[in-house]
Amino acid sequence: MSVFNDWLSEDEDDIFMGSPKSKFFDVSRTASEEVVEDEWDKVIEKLAVLEMMLSEGKGEEFDINQVIKQYTFDNIEKVNAVKKGLYVEFTGEIICRLDS
Repeated sequence: MSVFNDWLSEDEDDIFMGSPKSKFFDVSRTASEEVVEDEWDKVIEKLAVLEMMLSEGKGEEFDINQVIKQYTFDNIEKVNAVKKGLYVEFTGEIICRLDS
């Protein structure tokens, strides 16, 4: 049994009424545009660094999108679990910025 199955399961009937993804979009729609843009900039920067790390030392023929697609295909359950966790993390970051 995966460690992610219980705490990140999407249950529309739970107390929070929705999935981590739906909560993220609920929060991002109601939060300050400046806060959301700033958090998205952090996400894009993180993605840029990860792409650079993965591509480092590879030739011009290296297709990062193909590598990502294949990895996702081979590890779809883990990818979905981590994706849900990231939605929770990013939602928390936005909410924390709203309280300050």
